[in-house]
Amino acid sequence: MSAAKNPLPQEPADTLAAVVALRRLADQLEDAAVEQAMRAGWSWPQVSEALGVTRQAVHKKHAKRLIAAGVKLRRRGGERV
Repeated sequence: MSAAKNPLPQEPADTLAAVVALRRLADQLEDAAVEQAMRAGWSWPQVSEALGVTRQAVHKKHAKRLIAAGVKLRRRGGERV
């Protein structure tokens, strides 16, 4: 990657801090988007396909937080709990 196309801060610490901030922002955006989708009635497979990960991975990462937030989750048979 050339510096002309994507200039980086001069200090590596600044660049790495930016990476950390972007990861945190991406995680927050994912959390909000998954919650929005689940509240709208999406299934785990729909969410996982949209994120490009397995159903198990998205469930493991988000289920406890969603339950704690009071989101009604769908079970395999389609019913919401």
